[in-house]
Amino acid sequence: MSAAPGPGPEQRLGAGRERTGASFPAMRAAKRPRSIVAGPYGHPFHPIAVTIPIGAWTSSLVFDLLGLAADDPAAFAAGSRLLIAIGLVGAVVASVLGLLDMSRIERRTPAHRTALAHLAINTTAIVLFSLGLLVRLVDAGRIPLVAFGLSLVAAAGLSISGWLGGKLSYRWGVRVADEQTQREGFETA
Repeated sequence: MSAAPGPGPEQRLGAGRERTGASFPAMRAAKRPRSIVAGPYGHPFHPIAVTIPIGAWTSSLVFDLLGLAADDPAAFAAGSRLLIAIGLVGAVVASVLGLLDMSRIERRTPAHRTALAHLAINTTAIVLFSLGLLVRLVDAGRIPLVAFGLSLVAAAGLSISGWLGGKLSYRWGVRVADEQTQREGFETA
């Protein structure tokens, strides 16, 4: 015997309370910036800011691998430390911008829960890279395996977090222009 399907959207929201498209107030609010610091409507700064820590931390892993294979890993270890530090500074900037965007998402929604998971994973990655940097500073002449392991775990977490961030933008349209605005790019003269 199959289970009965759950209530449809009209039943979950209540009769006469249809919430579709950009007419839904919570969805409209999540598309608008909290402040111009977060970027103008339809062009948030958080997605571009995350490229700094992602690029720096990914490059640090490459330096780690080269350092682990090198006879004299000191230069690669120094490069990796510098890249991790750059990533940490970039992560702070990206975090502030992400918090501004998150503050526009209505609480108790799937989008807000996803944003919280995205935040928690990113915070964990920042902590792991910070701990790894401290370990590297104590043992500066080589690539400590503990620090490399922390970087690998943090990078794996960032992959999951990136997927969640993409879900927020591409599936639920957080800080993405509404369809009416998007339509302007496809109208013919």
